[in-house]
Amino acid sequence: MSNLLNAVNQRTNLAGQNRFELLLFRLNGPQPFGINVFKVREVIQCPQLTEMPGSHPCVKGIAHLRGEPVMVLDLAEATTGKGIGKTENAFVIVTEYNRSVQGFLVSSVDKIVNMTWEQIKPPPQGAGKSHYLTAVTEIENKLVQIIDVEKVYAEIMPVDEEVSDDTKAKSQGLALDKILVLVADDSAVARNQIKRALDSIQVKSELVKDGQEALDWLRNKAKEWGETMTQRVPLLISDIEMPRMDGYTLAAEIKAEPALRPIHIILHSSLSGVFNEAMVKKVGADQFIAKFHPDELLTAVNHWLAASQHA
Repeated sequence: MSNLLNAVNQRTNLAGQNRFELLLFRLNGPQPFGINVFKVREVIQCPQLTEMPGSHPCVKGIAHLRGEPVMVLDLAEATTGKGIGKTENAFVIVTEYNRSVQGFLVSSVDKIVNMTWEQIKPPPQGAGKSHYLTAVTEIENKLVQIIDVEKVYAEIMPVDEEVSDDTKAKSQGLALDKILVLVADDSAVARNQIKRALDSIQVKSELVKDGQEALDWLRNKAKEWGETMTQRVPLLISDIEMPRMDGYTLAAEIKAEPALRPIHIILHSSLSGVFNEAMVKKVGADQFIAKFHPDELLTAVNHWLAASQHA
């Protein structure tokens, strides 16, 4: 299994080409699930876990990986209510999300497949709000469900969404009544976190679910509002990994169109690493911020809104 991910760093050239690689795994049965390889640090056979008294029922314990304590969550129990059970033959997908490292317990890990974001579709309409999917796709005639690990993690380990008074004060000198910030993210949890942060400084927002929807919305508003469009929508906050069109491709498309080019772009993602900073410059985005710290995000929002109003 160690060979499965030993070339993750070499895969970063897929970013910005609307391509990525999906790690397939299973929980309690034949249904295949997927997670973006860029979220994954390693896949290991489940080690001996140290129990955490009083922890959430989905927390199976602490794994000690090369001296680093890593919390292990039972992904099956978190999403279906039925846990993996015995861990002797299970695997742990070690991920980096929300500026921390955690492990997700799964029953088996299959393989990595090369995909384009265009092949990834939103969950079917009518799925309701209680599901844990960000997207679905089809591989070898089988439906693969891509789990919203942000929602899973937020329910088990809620983040602090409190915005400091100092951060709120920094937005008071800005003209906010006639502007709108566009937010693109395939995770409902992430979209609502950003919206609540923007609401706290009285910034209106428009929420969309993927890069293609964001680009279509911007193009339509450019036709409707003309030259005033980028004054009314001076900032985009976008996730990187999204169905149909990723955030890198979205940024590059925006900067390629003169009518949209003045829009400032913050890429806001659970993905991290040096390659993000390089890709920010390559696609013309203004800043990369790892999820989710409301003060840091709003400090950037204040900066780029001020830059647009003083241009």
